[in-house]
Amino acid sequence: MIRKLLLTTALIVAAATACQPASARSLVDIDLIDRTTGQWLPEYPYRGRSYVPGEAGHRYTVRLTNTSGERVLVVLSVDGVNAVDGRTAHPSQAGYVLAPWQSTEISGWRKSMDEVAQFYFTELPDSYAARTGRPDNVGVVGIAVFREARPRHYDPPYPRAYPQARDEAADASGAPAAKSSRAMAAETEAASSMRRESAPQRIGTGHGAREWSPVAGTDFVRASSRPAQVTQLRYDDPVALATMGILPRPLPYWGRDEPRAFPGAFVADPPGG
Repeated sequence: MIRKLLLTTALIVAAATACQPASARSLVDIDLIDRTTGQWLPEYPYRGRSYVPGEAGHRYTVRLTNTSGERVLVVLSVDGVNAVDGRTAHPSQAGYVLAPWQSTEISGWRKSMDEVAQFYFTELPDSYAARTGRPDNVGVVGIAVFREARPRHYDPPYPRAYPQARDEAADASGAPAAKSSRAMAAETEAASSMRRESAPQRIGTGHGAREWSPVAGTDFVRASSRPAQVTQLRYDDPVALATMGILPRPLPYWGRDEPRAFPGAFVADPPGG
């Protein structure tokens, strides 16, 4: 079950200046940051899910924060696509390793050990997932988090090089049970169904300009083939989220682009009198 995974250089450098532990319910916190404005994007709870408003054309980054005192592996999915290797995302795939209490920002699709293609909000047909024939899960950023196995002198050698993708019982170490692949698929389908009944997805994540983002390889042994945590953030533009009842309406700037029944106080003369 040993697999080469990616570790950001920033995490290696930051290890000497780790932040203080903070209490949290999850192993890893996930946030989206608008790089165009520099603002952390707010999360709005709705029907047990979290939604984030994004503006088309704005670049963004995914901030991951390890809230535990142990190394963890984070498999990052954007629009249902693995952000490291571009395959249709599955928890068993490659991801990023975070040191204890560390944070890092993933700013794009991994193109090499040195570069990424920037994440940016864009019209759905222009999203990377739609352009590669996989539009069904556009509008969701998710993580699958794995604990690291602790060596035991009585453990037999691992018979396989990679974790199994099928659902299995939690390992004997007592790691907490997590959502199975079938449960994750059911949740995604339920979300898609809810969206179809309310408002169509308007934006996705594009494949933007290249930028320098070096990484190095590291070994990581998963404590279980099933993730200890699965978290998803859904996103869309403010108009779509307001249509679904997630954001209050109207927002002050929307009126500029919408017809109004009472735009003025009195009747003006037409051109020419």
